[in-house]
Amino acid sequence: MTVTVSSQLTTGIAPERFKSLFRRYPAGVVVVTADAGRGPVGFTATSLTSLSLSPPLVSFGIALSGSSWPTIERASSAVVNFIGAEQEPLARTFATSGIDRFAAPTAWHRLPDGEPVLDGVAGWLRLSVQQIVPAGDHRIVVGRVEDAAYDDSRRPLLFHDGHYLAL
Repeated sequence: MTVTVSSQLTTGIAPERFKSLFRRYPAGVVVVTADAGRGPVGFTATSLTSLSLSPPLVSFGIALSGSSWPTIERASSAVVNFIGAEQEPLARTFATSGIDRFAAPTAWHRLPDGEPVLDGVAGWLRLSVQQIVPAGDHRIVVGRVEDAAYDDSRRPLLFHDGHYLAL
């Protein structure tokens, strides 16, 4: 019996098709912030995943081409900021390249250990970076949740098919 394997299966699908498929998969919106001693950085992400309950581990992906990557690579900690349904402008700010994302009107402060956290978010997780895993043109950052705050009364912001939506 002869089995024919398409070259598409062995090489993967085209990047635009891959992006198009995942744009249709709804995801929660977070902003990851960190500071490795040279000032705060942050980026909007939809790749947050809960990995383990004991110990409490989460992961997120970051592009090697992203302006925040050099800081994330050096940081020993990071903060995952859960973006509320009414905070689309904040999500857009941290998704925009070439700007000072922490400049006004962004309101933020530092946690006791120095990590930058955004004011008014629906919640946050303070992570100690445990591992950085190579994954193509991205890295997967695994973090242990060391502290957290969350407002149960807030609705999350979602991203679906290129648009921000409230749940």
